Amino acid sequence: MATAEPSVYKRLGIKPVINLRGTHTTIGASKQWPELFEAQAEAARDYVVLEELQDAIGNRLAKLSGTDAAMVSTGAAGSIAIGTYACIAGDDARKIKRLPELTGMKDEVIIQKLHRISYDHAVRGAGVKIVEIETLGQLERAVNPSTAMMYFLPGNTDDRNWGDDWISLRDALRVLKAAGVPVLADCANILPPWDNIPKLARSGVDLMAISGGKHMRGPQCSGILAGRKDLIRAAWLNSNPHSDSNGRPMKVGREEMVALWLACEKYAALDFSREDKNSERQARALMRELRGIPGVRTERPPFERMRRVHRVTAIWDEGRMGVTAREVEQQLMEGEPRIAVGRPREGSVQFTVFMNEPGDTKIAAKRMREILQA
Repeated sequence: MATAEPSVYKRLGIKPVINLRGTHTTIGASKQWPELFEAQAEAARDYVVLEELQDAIGNRLAKLSGTDAAMVSTGAAGSIAIGTYACIAGDDARKIKRLPELTGMKDEVIIQKLHRISYDHAVRGAGVKIVEIETLGQLERAVNPSTAMMYFLPGNTDDRNWGDDWISLRDALRVLKAAGVPVLADCANILPPWDNIPKLARSGVDLMAISGGKHMRGPQCSGILAGRKDLIRAAWLNSNPHSDSNGRPMKVGREEMVALWLACEKYAALDFSREDKNSERQARALMRELRGIPGVRTERPPFERMRRVHRVTAIWDEGRMGVTAREVEQQLMEGEPRIAVGRPREGSVQFTVFMNEPGDTKIAAKRMREILQA
């Protein structure tokens, strides 16, 4: 009897990972919907005019997003980059060719201090000067003829934690609309549910950068840039397949475009209430298992401002148990099977329940018991 071919990872000597850390790029972010693979293979079998495909899929994504236009990008970071280029160079061919040399162009981007994250490197990569602000008054004074746009993280602003030391999206839009300055919203951390996207579009933001390879479960290397028609056209001119553009290296293939479109159609139609209940059930079952380990207590971190992601934190006294959280995390990752978890603070590891296979949480609890009782 013929033996089955080993998996591609086994052929490379790599062991797959049970993901209880969350949608982190470094471990694959998510599991693509199985039905997308055949569509990708079908898309790869024929030649098409890329511009026509981008337009056709962009029209469908725009309807789902509630915006005038949209296009497929290389992830949310790719959307941020080409969206920034669009706000700086527009559709001016000479400016597009000159990027990131910005002489004579708008070369400043405003960002709230509490919205500064590593991903704003996609903005800085355009060569712009970041103008960091903290208050509404500072925003009003920062706007000037050199302002290209404002980068905004709608999922990171939470009045429960920041008091008066933050600027609401409504106030930012009021100031910037009057000045004719676009707002680019980084939407990578506002899913699920999908309804957050058209809801944000109705607020009046000019561009939205959306990840396609995380909660949406499209190709890991895909994303969506949605928003104003003129800015989406400018972003397209600043990216592939236009050879003399700063965004040309961020190429999206026809296979990713097709799969991202189908993933978005499926994701937008999901019953998120049912999905949430399934995750809640898994989280509670994991808590019961972990509480059965002597010396371990559990807690449920609060949901973020705009999305419901279920997490369970296991906490113990490192001194009494004789093992640190770092060591537990390492042993989980180096054991069999390999399990990826988060480590929010000393004496704790965190499990994110999302897209898990049946039995994953039981395996994780069993391994935790073995490690902590050893």
